[in-house]
Parts: sequence; C-alpha cells; structure tokens
Amino acid sequence: MNTHYELIMVRFGELSTKGKNKKDFIQTLFKNIKNALKNDFSRCEVERRFDHIYVHLNGEDINLVGNRLQDISGIHSLSFVHRLESNIDNIINDSLTLIKEEAGQTFKVNCKRADKSFPYISDKIVRLVASNILKNTSLKVDVHNPDIKLNIEVRMEATYIYMKTIPGAGGYPLGVGGKALLMLSGGIDSPVAAYELMRRGVSIECIHFASPPYTQVGVIYKLIDILKCLNRYQASIKLHIVPFTKLQESIYQFVDESYCITIMRRMMYRISEKVARRRKCLAIASGESIGQVASQTLSSMMAINAVTSFPIIRPLSTIDKLDIINTSKKINTYDISIRPFEDCCTIFTPKNPKTSPKEDECIKFEAKFDYLSLIDEAINNIETKIINSEE
Repeated sequence: MNTHYELIMVRFGELSTKGKNKKDFIQTLFKNIKNALKNDFSRCEVERRFDHIYVHLNGEDINLVGNRLQDISGIHSLSFVHRLESNIDNIINDSLTLIKEEAGQTFKVNCKRADKSFPYISDKIVRLVASNILKNTSLKVDVHNPDIKLNIEVRMEATYIYMKTIPGAGGYPLGVGGKALLMLSGGIDSPVAAYELMRRGVSIECIHFASPPYTQVGVIYKLIDILKCLNRYQASIKLHIVPFTKLQESIYQFVDESYCITIMRRMMYRISEKVARRRKCLAIASGESIGQVASQTLSSMMAINAVTSFPIIRPLSTIDKLDIINTSKKINTYDISIRPFEDCCTIFTPKNPKTSPKEDECIKFEAKFDYLSLIDEAINNIETKIINSEE
C-alpha cells in the first residue's frame, strides 16, 4: 500500500476565500509545514504552488508524514499522490497500477483537467482509464457508492493521481491571527481552548497562577507536560508563572467567602492584562464555558470582565463538556489534566460561591486592601519557562 505515492498534496480550503490576504496566509502555511517536518522528516521537501502545496517524501514514511500534516492548522485536506508526466498512455497505465493496490470490488474515476491544452477532455480521460481497469481487473463500476475513488488531476506542470482525501485540522495557519495570552489552569478545559485558538491561527503564550505552599510543584510539571503535547501545534510556548499566594491570602482575609472566587478572577484578569500588554498579546483567552461553575455564569463573567477593556476570548464558551473531553483526548492532554494536582482556584473554592455577583459589591471588598501593590509584586516576581518541542 502507498508504494507508488511519492508526494502529498496539501489543500488550503478556507484560505482560498481570504482575498488579498490569501498570498500571505499560504506563505505562512508553507513555512509552518516546513518547520513541522524539518526535525523528524528532514528528507521531505516542500513545494509551494498557487493552488496547492506539495510535500515530496524522498523516502520518508508517507503515513507518518501524513499524520503530522493533519495536525497543522490551515490545512483543509491532503491526499497521497502519484505525480507523472501528462501523457494519456502514462495516465491509463499508472491508474491501473495504482488501483490494483486498493481493496474493494467497485470503483469510480473522477478527472479534472486544469490544463485546457491537454488534448483529451475530462470525460474522455475517464472513459479510457475506466475501460482499461475493467479489462484488466475484476472491478466493477459504481458511480454512486464505489469502494474505490480514483481521482485524476491534469495540471500545467504534471498529472496527479490519488485515491483518498484525508481531512486536515482546518482553520488558519498558526500566526496569522496574532498572539493571545491564555490563562492555563492545568484542568481539562484550558488546553482545549489553546488548541482551538491555534486552529484559528492564533499563537499563544500562557499564564498560570501558583499559590505555594497551598498548590504543589507537581502542578507545574503537569503544565509542562500539557504544553509539550501542545508543542505538536506550536513548536515553542512561553509559560509565565505568577506567584499568587499573598494576593490570594489577602482576598480570603478581607472578602466575604461567597465573593472570593469572583474577586480572585478579577485580580487574575488585572494581572493578565498587564502581562499581555508587556508581551504584545492582542487578547486574553481562557477555558471558561458558560455556566460550568459559579465564576462562569454570565453574571459572574460580567462582574469579572469589568476590570479590563482588553479583548477576552473564550473559545469553549458554548461547547458541551463531553465535547471538550473528547477533544482533550484527541490532543492527548486529558490523562495529564486529570492528574491529582490542584490549582489555586480548585483549592480555594468556597462552599457557597456567588453565582450573580454585583460589581459594586466587588469594589467595596477590594477597597479593604491594597491589591494594586500586591499585583505589582506578583508581576515583578513572575517566572517564565519556555517549552519547546525539541525538549
């Protein structure tokens, strides 16, 4: 299987609708593909054309390369392709050789003739190829639901033959959407939010609020392992670890317990905005989902968001929890996320958190302590780690 396929055809999909930005988007995708393959598949060569990108295997395992390409945002679909000179005899003969390797009892031939100078129209090519297959195999034609779909594309530079179209990650190439600062807790949701952002072309840096000795160092190792999984989609990710203990202790000293989570989240957003501006991020992002916990009701979000005018992105806001879990398993972060190391939000969860907090009440509680100096102290003592795919 696949012994005659020497390259992979990459299709852009959604990028083709982007008008004047299309050229820049495709160039970014081209660079991202090269970077994704350069370490593990160094023999591969990437060729950019106006309508497709082609990956020349040069002896690399086609299935392994295909699996890697499926993770790259901006790729709509891909196919394992045989490339040949545009000659009708070559097309007829090579089509027969390739289809003999496929399992099935019925087939259909599709043809696109982009090169209008080729002397045979698409319908004629289909008839010649199909007739030769019928004469030399036991396969039967089924135009409605065939076991095998043989696709032929006659282009200016060559002809391409392939059997299957494999779905890609979709979305936009990483980097074209700017950069966001993601609030990474270590739970199930925030890594999935990171993945969804990267699928839309947004690169990420992460911020985590640590409260030692209440939180264990194990949660940091957990975050590093999560980010190593996400390195599959972004090769290098910065993790900013904020020492949050003093601020959190002050909150629980001066704030009514029912408002503690709300005030804590307000402080996190204040800190995240300052870090985001320093790091030239264009938005703050989180794994929050509407109504999932007390601090994620619309009323709570309104009270929490009031502390910042910075753009806030919640990629999972309307996504069902089971769908979030399924995605976390797909990107291999689920088993890491459920390790029993709790973050500061989990450890300090009050018994009866306010689900409809009022902003004026938040302001009254915050006036009881000097949170601004505590925020500055926390920011000045941030520890930053860089998690790379090579490590």
